[in-house]
Amino acid sequence: MNDTSKKKTAYKTIGEAAKILGLIDTNGHLQTHTIRYWQSQFKQIRPSIKAGNRRYYTNKDIETIRHIQFLLKKKGLTINGVKKMLNNKKLDSIDDPLDYGVYKPDFNSSKVIKDKIKNILKIVKEIKKIKNG
Repeated sequence: MNDTSKKKTAYKTIGEAAKILGLIDTNGHLQTHTIRYWQSQFKQIRPSIKAGNRRYYTNKDIETIRHIQFLLKKKGLTINGVKKMLNNKKLDSIDDPLDYGVYKPDFNSSKVIKDKIKNILKIVKEIKKIKNG
């Protein structure tokens, strides 16, 4: 085994994991607290804990954290939404009708848009009725 392959498969400290995941604040400080918090929230993150209570992460752990980070930061899911998604093995996408606690509604569906327009038209008719007495 050469040095390069050893480095790729070696355990990473929490600081190394934070660097890999880009968890660095504007002052250049590592946001290891974010990983610790996500670890407390998601049972899928299971680092090895060695002497001195130090956490060591495998590449699989880091990929799991990266996926959680993507769902939280890019897809806008809440912690509970990500938990539901990770715990539901049957899901192929986050476009399922389950409530994942997404911050921003998905307006890509034409049915959703049509339903919203119908509701708006209904409200406008009600306002006109009230106005005209």
